[in-house]
Order: sequence, then structure tokens, then C-alpha cells
Amino acid sequence: MENQSASKGTAIASLVLGIVSLVLAWFGYFAIVGIVAAIVGIVLSVSAKKALLPQEAGIATAGMVCSIVGLCLSAIVFITWVSCISVAASMGLMN
Repeated sequence: MENQSASKGTAIASLVLGIVSLVLAWFGYFAIVGIVAAIVGIVLSVSAKKALLPQEAGIATAGMVCSIVGLCLSAIVFITWVSCISVAASMGLMN
């Protein structure tokens, strides 16, 4: 019973980290923190899904989905910000 409770806490943590990564994706350079949060959320959701029964793994699945979407979105936004800043710097607009 105690293991199930810990696994539910892990599933909730993965969901929270997935939501955090989705929010941080919209803040430019903070998207790198969103990438880290998403990776940790994916790892936690996989471990929670292994420990929980299939009918109890809904929050872990939601955490995995949010983390994967947050990872993709954060990576896209971070790459876009870095390219925009580097183009602006190469054109001399950063002075």
C-alpha cells in the first residue's frame, strides 16, 4: 500500500513537471528549464506507470503526455530564440 502511495505521488509530480514545462516554454531562455523539467517528468511518469496498476495510471499517462508536449514545445522555442538572437547579433542589431 505504501508503494502505491509513493507511485501516485510520483505520477502527480510528473504531471506537475509536465505542466511547468508547458508554461516555461513560452518564456524564451527559460525554455531550457522547461526542457529539463520535461525530461524529469517523462522519467517520473515512466517509473510511476511501471509501479501502478493499469487502471490507476491515468495521472502518470497525463504527466507523460504533458511532458512530451512540453519537451517538444520548449525545444522548438529555445532553438527559435537562439537563432533569432544569433541572427540579430550577426547583423549588428545587438549594440
